[in-house]
Amino acid sequence: MKKKWKLYLIHHSHTDIGYTDRQEKIERYHVDFIKRVIDILDSIEDGTKKEWRGYKWTCENFWQVEQFLANSDEVYQKKFEKYVKAGLIDISLSYLNMTELVDNRVLDNMLQKCRKYADSKQLSLNSAMTADINGFAWGYAETMHKNNIVNLFSCLHTHHGMFPLYKKQMPFWWETPQSNKVLVWNGDHYQIGNDFMMVPTPEQFEEREKRIFGYFDNLEQEGYPYDFAPAMISGVVTDNSPPNGRLMEVIHQWNAKHDGQVEVELVTLNHFFEVLRNQTVDIPTYAGDWPDWWADGVGSTPAPTKIYRDAQRKYNLSNKLDPNNQLGNPRFLQEAEYQLMMYAEHTWGYSSSVGEPWNTLVNDLDYRKGAYAVNANQLISKNLDEILSNLGEVSLQTDREKVFKVINPHRHPVTDYTKVHIKYWETVDGEGFGFKLDGFVEVVDCQSNEVLASQVNDVPGGKDIEFAISLAPREERLVKVRRVQPIETNAAPNHAHIGTERIADLAPYPGYAGIANTHVVETTDYRITFNHKTGIESLKDKHSGKELIHPDALYAPFAGVYEKTPITTDACSVRRQMGRNRKGRIAERHAAVLTDIKKEADGVLYTTIKMDFQLEGTKMYAVILKIYKTAPKIAVTVRIQKQNEWDPENLYIPLPFSLGEASELFIEKTGTVFKPGVDQLPGTNTDFYLLQNGLAFKNQEKALLVAIKDTPLITLGTLEHHEIQLCSEKTHDKNNELVYSWPMNNFWETNFKVDLSGFYEFDYQLYLTDQPQNEFQLLEKCQELNEGLVAFAVNP
Repeated sequence: MKKKWKLYLIHHSHTDIGYTDRQEKIERYHVDFIKRVIDILDSIEDGTKKEWRGYKWTCENFWQVEQFLANSDEVYQKKFEKYVKAGLIDISLSYLNMTELVDNRVLDNMLQKCRKYADSKQLSLNSAMTADINGFAWGYAETMHKNNIVNLFSCLHTHHGMFPLYKKQMPFWWETPQSNKVLVWNGDHYQIGNDFMMVPTPEQFEEREKRIFGYFDNLEQEGYPYDFAPAMISGVVTDNSPPNGRLMEVIHQWNAKHDGQVEVELVTLNHFFEVLRNQTVDIPTYAGDWPDWWADGVGSTPAPTKIYRDAQRKYNLSNKLDPNNQLGNPRFLQEAEYQLMMYAEHTWGYSSSVGEPWNTLVNDLDYRKGAYAVNANQLISKNLDEILSNLGEVSLQTDREKVFKVINPHRHPVTDYTKVHIKYWETVDGEGFGFKLDGFVEVVDCQSNEVLASQVNDVPGGKDIEFAISLAPREERLVKVRRVQPIETNAAPNHAHIGTERIADLAPYPGYAGIANTHVVETTDYRITFNHKTGIESLKDKHSGKELIHPDALYAPFAGVYEKTPITTDACSVRRQMGRNRKGRIAERHAAVLTDIKKEADGVLYTTIKMDFQLEGTKMYAVILKIYKTAPKIAVTVRIQKQNEWDPENLYIPLPFSLGEASELFIEKTGTVFKPGVDQLPGTNTDFYLLQNGLAFKNQEKALLVAIKDTPLITLGTLEHHEIQLCSEKTHDKNNELVYSWPMNNFWETNFKVDLSGFYEFDYQLYLTDQPQNEFQLLEKCQELNEGLVAFAVNP
């Protein structure tokens, strides 16, 4: 070799909460691992283990430290702090290895905990590492920088994924959305050091030499610019691995023989970045999103993920309604944040979830994982209840005057629809609901005495009364539901509108604008036409006359597409062989076929159209459109009864929209808004993305928003098995390709749930606007649509 090399080993334990054992057991493991590290360092210090001198340990994340501090005595805690200050124990200031599910506010609060601990102990820590994570939302870099975490060591796992920049083991400056910079080491697998056989196995010394020298020979041939390389190493080759002091025996043995060629040193994470920052080699700068190749795993648990999304909305509403934490319970809020983080942590289930779905531990861990979402939802719901109570909400009462408070919690004016619920046993102005309510009640603005347009809908347990209202930012308004005397008439119209069979199927003619039916529905903003075999055939902007459905659409909007790859080997092998495709070459694809379409409601505010489809893999697939008459909004609900299947499968919901050739697609991820396929790091995933609130199709004149409430994944482009395009200038065209919501998959072969069966309901909203807004404002509107206005019962 031409250089004298340095191999920097960083010793850590990869945190997989649930992969190798029960989640609560793994918490105990990592507490005991840190105690064991302290014992090792004590034994070196007192001379009983001189052969382990030079031993160092890096806590992979702050969660490990948090568990240790909560479950150790003062003696261990003082020793821990001593060894951290001595540089023998290091702390990565990442909180956990996260998916992109996590909300930026929650992420920021958790990174603040990391920073506050380091600052409170006067620790010079500014680095983070992640392992098993194959990408990060662009906003992650900004949030790290905000908390003075300016170094990131990324240990990628290229199983079904790939490193960015087309090359690993290299640094780059990651420019954040606000033009700050984080130094990233684009690293190798988190146990690459174990591949060098540095764990004590004396009989394998020759193989160790072969692997290490071969590794550095390859770096020289590639023109690698440094004379060192870092490698993460575990005590044994497993996740949640214990520390191993005997690593130092091998290091000392190696250096005694090969110090002049390749010196091995055990270092900490922060020490490595000190070395890197002192180099004179130019480091390139890149800006953009870094989509996570493993984000698709959340699609294996659509039910708890929906509960998680609901918890996120309630969390955001809590913070909007109570920004100073004076109305709610701070303990509920903090505990909810922790549960939200734990569900969004990257480990989903037990290692044999796909190979042995009947295994007791598989099912135990699945329920425990879902419990994080349930617990978060319960805690934040209690906090929101506390806030609303302090804002005047009252519980059920007999003979209560039907007055409600409506709040716009958002920072922009909102004109939208909200609803209040009246139980079946309640009365309005002393009369019950033993008859049809629509037309017998009205909603009155108590401030202006204006009667607000409203519509009544039967729901389990009573009736929802939906009404339109305009509110200034954070404005509160009282409304009252009261009875009105209906105008009765038995006279039949003289014009030809509806026959005696009560079917509305006449096209408009002079003097008659038409009635919404299952062929055409027209509003002030849309003209929707239906094909009685496929569903929505056309969606036109009434103002411009332009079609809003993509010209290359293969499937009708919201009409499901189901895929299954037959098992030809075994349940795990067939998945393993898919590489970065999320299906096999022989995948069977089925489009939904419309079996029935009917108009279910047609009132003052909206028309409801229900479409029933037959779709392979399901026993029920229905799409309900709530088409608002005087607002540019369509609320869409997709209901699915999914059947059980062990084969690899995907279910897609087409969102084939476009604003023409000049249309650009923007999406929102944690802390960022960007154009997929364009604003990304080179060499990153362009096939699918995990969103926060939705997406926007935008041109110079208009924008069409798709607010996605329950299911965060989308795919972009073809559904066929294909060559994977990594992001480059050639992928900019993907920004104009077809979009699919991707609520379900069971693609992964190890720790993600294989059974997708059950009943599901997923909500979307389409919103067309010609207001001059940038992409950030548009995606904030998606959040407002998902969160809505807040309405609750009060006593005036």
